[in-house]
Amino acid sequence: MTAVDTPLTLFDDVDGVAPAETPVANRLFDVARIYAEPAAATSPRGRQVLARFPAAEVVEVPSHWQVPDLHGNAGNIDRWVRVKSETLVLGVKKSLAARPNGRSADFIAPSTANGCAMACAYCYVPRRKGYANPITVFTNIEQITGYLRRHVARQGRKAEPDQVDRDSWVYDIGENGDCSVDALVSDNVADLVATFRDLPTAKASFATKYVNRELLDLEPAGRTRVRFSVLPERDAHLLDVRTSRVAERIAAVDDFVAAGYEVHLNLSPVVLREGWEADWAELLRQLDDVLSPAAKEQAAAEVILLTHNAGLHEVNLGWHPRAEEVLWRPELQEPKRSQNGQDNVRYRAGVKRAGVARLRELIGTHAPWLTVRYAF
Repeated sequence: MTAVDTPLTLFDDVDGVAPAETPVANRLFDVARIYAEPAAATSPRGRQVLARFPAAEVVEVPSHWQVPDLHGNAGNIDRWVRVKSETLVLGVKKSLAARPNGRSADFIAPSTANGCAMACAYCYVPRRKGYANPITVFTNIEQITGYLRRHVARQGRKAEPDQVDRDSWVYDIGENGDCSVDALVSDNVADLVATFRDLPTAKASFATKYVNRELLDLEPAGRTRVRFSVLPERDAHLLDVRTSRVAERIAAVDDFVAAGYEVHLNLSPVVLREGWEADWAELLRQLDDVLSPAAKEQAAAEVILLTHNAGLHEVNLGWHPRAEEVLWRPELQEPKRSQNGQDNVRYRAGVKRAGVARLRELIGTHAPWLTVRYAF
């Protein structure tokens, strides 16, 4: 199906004036084209996004899954980062469901966005929209937050503590992207934080590799958990493309705790390569030196060893082959079917078991205050 090349007509709001927005000025974005479902573009949230990127061409599409320039376009491998920076998609979330999880959260919340403007070489986010997978914003935020309120109410109070949380049901709101970056594009994340602020039996949670200090103004009141992903700088320099520096993420922890967030750490991904143990020991010492007693007291960690994907391996060979020198290690890896149904590769059971045990030893030596919630 061919996209309509004429810009959409945007309706004025009830006051006859389109919402005023400050255009986004950020190194991650140089948005030239926004593909939009008509209902998404004319919604209040859709008009907000369009107002933040006033120079972008708006192209009507029948569905956010039917974007001819993205879907099935293998040529996007050569434009991987450009697609992420130059393209946005607006859609309406059709199916609302909270999936049980049990690792990072009790439930995975319905997405308010998917895709990402960053380009981490190991990213597990579903490799759709031509693999580059730029951000899609779902504009029916009121429906999503309403569903979440009802779902939380049905759970009642948490009967007993578990590794996810002592007394709250935790909902991962950022499974398919990075909420810190999503918050630059729309107010969906602000609305989610506000929703959970008023839910005494539940918390929102998301992992991030980007420091967005605008989030410090959202008054989460302890009901949103931010999980800053950290890894040795040598790995981050090679693999964490277009993200905040690891030192910046660590330096932000105290500020987010002071602003009312619960802040955990994702030690992720753990890449097993020559010198990995010394580099992780250095990172753990850095955490111990930088974080305040208040941050350490409430901190906990997830340890996540690298999971990779054969399709992504082929994509990376087309735009970032150096990353594959450490990510693609057939002599150490075996097939794995992930929870989301993808056929991935992970470190062989014995290799992984030894890696997890060694990292736990390093944590005990260099950051004994850091509780490991789970490791896999």
